[in-house]
Amino acid sequence: MAKKQSFESKLSRHRKAGAQKAVKLVYSTRSEKTGAWKFVQRFITLPIDGDENKYVDDALKEINEQK
Repeated sequence: MAKKQSFESKLSRHRKAGAQKAVKLVYSTRSEKTGAWKFVQRFITLPIDGDENKYVDDALKEINEQK
């Protein structure tokens, strides 16, 4: 018989030091060749306890600097 796993044990597994989560950032940009709009996706890894807004803002600034 399979071992029962509680929800609490799943949460404690992710709270270990150095644990990270991934956030998918989707934004639109114009194609240089055709001029049409296209969607670009990018994954950002951040700490579990980190401020998501700060990391997303930093990623958006980096994207704007590349243009």
